Amino acid sequence: MSEKTPLILVDGSSYLYRAYHALPPLTNSKGLATGAVKGVINMLRRLQKDYPDSTIAVVFDAKGKTFRDDIYKEYKANRPPMPDDLREQVQPIHDIVRGMGLPLLCEPGVEADDVIGTLARQASEDNCPVIVSTGDKDMAQLVNQHITLVNTMNDTRLDPQGVVDKFGIPPELIIDLLALMGDKVDNIPGVPGVGEKTALGLLQGLGSLDQIYASLDQVETLSFRGAKTMAAKLEKERDNAYLSYTLATIATDLELPLVYADLANAPPDNAALLKLFKELEFKGWIDELEGANLTDSAPVDVDTQEQHYVTVLDQDTLDEWLARLSAAPLFAFDTETTSLNYMEAEIVGVSFAVERGEAAYVPLAHSYPGAPEQLDRDAVLAALKPLLEDPARAKLGQNLKYDASVLARYDIAMQGIAFDTMLESYVLDSTGTRHDMDSLALKYLGRSTTHFEDVAGKGAKQITFDKVGIEEAAAYAAEDAEVTLALHQTLWPKLQEIPSLQSVFTDIELPLVSVLSRMERCGALLDEERLWEQSRELGQRLQALEEEAHNVAGQVFNLGSPKQLGQILFEKLELPILKKTPKGAPSTAEEVLQELALDYPLPKLLIEHRGLSKLKSTYTDKLPGMINPHTGRIHTSYHQAVTATGRLSSSDPNLQNIPIRTEEGRRIRQAFIAAEGYQVVAADYSQIELRIMAHLSEDPGLLAAFRENLDVHSATAAEVFGVPLDAVSGDQRRKAKAINFGLIYGMSAFGLAKQLHLDRGEAQRYIDVYFERYPGVRQYMDRTRALAHEQGYVETLFGRRLYLPEINVRNKMRQQAAERTAINAPMQGTAADIIKKAMLSVDKWIADDGVDAKMIMQVHDELVLEVVESQLNPVCDELCRLMSAAADLAVPLLVEAGHGANWDEAH
Repeated sequence: MSEKTPLILVDGSSYLYRAYHALPPLTNSKGLATGAVKGVINMLRRLQKDYPDSTIAVVFDAKGKTFRDDIYKEYKANRPPMPDDLREQVQPIHDIVRGMGLPLLCEPGVEADDVIGTLARQASEDNCPVIVSTGDKDMAQLVNQHITLVNTMNDTRLDPQGVVDKFGIPPELIIDLLALMGDKVDNIPGVPGVGEKTALGLLQGLGSLDQIYASLDQVETLSFRGAKTMAAKLEKERDNAYLSYTLATIATDLELPLVYADLANAPPDNAALLKLFKELEFKGWIDELEGANLTDSAPVDVDTQEQHYVTVLDQDTLDEWLARLSAAPLFAFDTETTSLNYMEAEIVGVSFAVERGEAAYVPLAHSYPGAPEQLDRDAVLAALKPLLEDPARAKLGQNLKYDASVLARYDIAMQGIAFDTMLESYVLDSTGTRHDMDSLALKYLGRSTTHFEDVAGKGAKQITFDKVGIEEAAAYAAEDAEVTLALHQTLWPKLQEIPSLQSVFTDIELPLVSVLSRMERCGALLDEERLWEQSRELGQRLQALEEEAHNVAGQVFNLGSPKQLGQILFEKLELPILKKTPKGAPSTAEEVLQELALDYPLPKLLIEHRGLSKLKSTYTDKLPGMINPHTGRIHTSYHQAVTATGRLSSSDPNLQNIPIRTEEGRRIRQAFIAAEGYQVVAADYSQIELRIMAHLSEDPGLLAAFRENLDVHSATAAEVFGVPLDAVSGDQRRKAKAINFGLIYGMSAFGLAKQLHLDRGEAQRYIDVYFERYPGVRQYMDRTRALAHEQGYVETLFGRRLYLPEINVRNKMRQQAAERTAINAPMQGTAADIIKKAMLSVDKWIADDGVDAKMIMQVHDELVLEVVESQLNPVCDELCRLMSAAADLAVPLLVEAGHGANWDEAH
């Protein structure tokens, strides 16, 4: 490429959709969606930073049809309309782009691609370098010696060789590839039966579309699958292929109202930008502008810090960095490993940063032909061990629980974890973004970081990090540490502004990191034989259910096929259609089958089959294969930054979804056993969310029921049905339980009627009577809804916030869903905080008193331990005491503990 300053052409329409799908649905206090605006402008600001001397022009699709619709009426016919919450963001984006002083082009009758293609061709013919910023693969057809594609989301670049490396063909054959394959998104027909492999086989073997059609007799000699019959298909679809070629070709010869040389950046209108940012409530950008001279014509930057990264390959450089780490009040630390599984991961290298813009990577175990000599891993880790184990040396990281677990395999007990940017972001706003480093860097720093896939590849071709070239690895790994430090410097002041959130971070989330790491590494013991036996029995039961279903249906069919299922249920058996899919077909979703199962035998069989099949595939078949060969245990991963409310989730395996109310679910729990000489202890909070509701609502009736240790569901039944407490029937208690739990989840009369199989009027009467008897609950709900609308968030008892981006949206259904969340989140979030505080207390007690017990699982409102048999009674007593004392509520926090040879027996 020429050394001239490149012209930057931005595919604004590509940016728009990618930002919309990449970021969570943010809104301002008026309910206006702002997530896509934030994402698009962030990417444009990054371009300004990367190309400060370049003209940057932004091109959007105009409204209305284009010339391609005239050629082919079905063009883009399958595309759904733009979502309402995206459409309302288009104009603000246009306004901000103009305010930034960037040319904005929107040409009717053509697509943004065609405008970009024409301007790029003009500049290319004038030997001016062009960078097209897009995520659209179709644009690869424009690439030549002067035109390069850049994807700002992952910072990848495509020059002519890059196109060959990525697609297997040069840029001049991209249109031919699209013509053969077609494009489902744009409804370009292509040649039916020709996928990517076949299309590449044809193009690599014979050349362009014209050359292929001139050599149809040679198609059968090519080596791809189906080559023998492909010539006939191509001949039959010749018209479609050439139509597709026309539709896929980006126009480069439009008559536009300006030429590329007319494009120029104007000084930003900072006053207009400030007004727009205030309307959209972009606080960070408002602060930048208000702190700057409004007449300053420099573009607003997010992170202008230049990066200087060092690769440490010799002892002297390592010693220099060790000295810097020892002297630093805080340093960022990260490991690069061979696996995401903390029980198997081998350390490949470590990186650290002490100042923004500077970082180092120490490669330790890269092994590939020609890899340079590296420092000895054991020696480097031994040198780092005193620093990493020193509680007085403050460390910072992104998801340090993983790094701590990996270091533990090398006999390094990491201490002094002072900050974790994943948790800082999560506590600041759990729903505002995903909390991985790449998402946080884009949101808070305006930086597009290098993704793991960029250096290691994707899918089946992905390599482990030890096979990545050290030069690439160093840039990636050092960036991780340096960006983590930059994120902390941005996030921590935001948390300090809100003391309650700072407390949630410091007192709950951060200390839990080490506790969870120990729990995960301890793992849980499994009875493998019991699981295999259950799996075999489930297989027999599933086969019997399948045969029974075939008999009821009167024919054999695939129980897993929604299409065949729909034909049997709604065409052959003529069952009522309760719901349809978006495409108009009768729905066979779980909720539909459950309703039909009340009156018809086949849906009932299908529900049982689905449930058992899921148990078999998810647990009884899968769990034995997850047992670690070295420990003989399974080791789940607990996630602190996933759920909106603060609850922990788990994966590999997911322990939260093992059913407890079914016999088969209990049998799976029976496979969780204790080591010889030990027993499983399970301690569970009783009706914790209802107790929190009593505390928050201060309702006298609920408070009395819990203080007097009554069965709260029977007490509610007595109130709602007007009967003495000792006369409450089982059915009345069941209905009262549904009301109690339904209302704390914001359930409507319609939902309650559906759950209890009542008419809506009767369900509404139950709710009305409930609120008459417990008026404090209604007042709490009304207060909470109003507060949520006013401030945009609700809080737990400990100050954790749950932001509600849709609480003021115009769409009534989405607003009501946000209101239901507002009512429930303080209870669910407080319950989550309480069990986390309990875990911290129990962990400290075990360590301080030398108790022979280990926490092995946390599931919902339950803690599970493995305890030596000689200490069972005192451990159960102290466990209940500590868990009950985790919060000071207006009603007692009741904890029930049990023990047994397995998890099920412990209940």
